[in-house]
Amino acid sequence: MRKNEIIALGVTLLSFVIGIYLYPQMPERMASHWNARGQVDGYIPKFWGLFLIPLTSVGLLLLFIIIPKIDPLKHNIEKFRKYYDIFVLLLIIFLLYIHLLTILWNMGVRFNMAQLLAPAFGILFYYCGILIENARRNWFIGIRTPWTLSSEKVWEKTHKVGGKLFKISGIIAFVGIFLQDYVLFLILVPVISTTIYTIVYSYFEYQKETK
Repeated sequence: MRKNEIIALGVTLLSFVIGIYLYPQMPERMASHWNARGQVDGYIPKFWGLFLIPLTSVGLLLLFIIIPKIDPLKHNIEKFRKYYDIFVLLLIIFLLYIHLLTILWNMGVRFNMAQLLAPAFGILFYYCGILIENARRNWFIGIRTPWTLSSEKVWEKTHKVGGKLFKISGIIAFVGIFLQDYVLFLILVPVISTTIYTIVYSYFEYQKETK
């Protein structure tokens, strides 16, 4: 295994250890979902409350380890592998952060969940921009549309634009720390808009190239 994969595995195991250690202290039904006002509107049994995220981390980690081995264009993934490995580790740490926030809430610590998630999403989105800017054409990672996968030039242009927009989305999400009433808007709207824009952009760039 690669160095970052070993660290990510260690972070995942840590989340299991935390869940096992705190299991007796958790309520039988744990808060698991919060609405836009920061009010709990969903509960799950404590087993899933403590182990759903760790299990999800295991599944994602296995998937991310397999992807570079099975992609038909895996030689291209190797060209930006260091960025990919950092993203995998960052995502696993992000999940651990959510796990810890959920546990703290169920232990009686009160805070605005969306507000504390804002910086985590901001960092994740910003790094997605870095990954996208450096991604080479492949079947699993990046802005994969029929048009980017059909043209190296369209892939490069779309990812250059998309990388910048994801970075901007990350910065906007980070601002949510200070604007509690608009935090979900600041997290969701920029990244959704960026996704839609890059899809449409890749289509029109492909049309220009074919003409």
